[in-house]
Amino acid sequence: MFDAQLFQYANLVAMLSWIALAVQPRRVALWLRFAVPGALALLYTWAIATSLPGAEGGFGSLADVRLLFANDRAVLAGWVHYLAFDLFIGCWEVLDAQQRGVRHLLVIPCLALTFMLGPVGLLLYLVVRSVASRPIADVAAA
Repeated sequence: MFDAQLFQYANLVAMLSWIALAVQPRRVALWLRFAVPGALALLYTWAIATSLPGAEGGFGSLADVRLLFANDRAVLAGWVHYLAFDLFIGCWEVLDAQQRGVRHLLVIPCLALTFMLGPVGLLLYLVVRSVASRPIADVAAA
């Protein structure tokens, strides 16, 4: 039950962070990129440290990974891993877009996909960035 509650709290914090990142990118991106992913990283560290010792499975094969994630705390750790890294990447996308003069409206779909499908959102952002960036000298002069 405790792990399920932590799962719910982590999801809520991540969701609120993604909304803030989409709605108020200039205000939240700088502090958010370390604060929330850092807090999630602490939760991850605790969850992995308390689930791996004595756990069956490992990282050598798909079957081993399936065994490793047979307990709820290990699944919590895996999920929080996604939440922390995807949010960090979302913050990077916003900050990088600001630096390169990419309009935030073009970044919002990238953020949604990064939140839901991680690497797909990052890939879309890299495409948007390559098409919509202004030369950095132009951005600095603006």
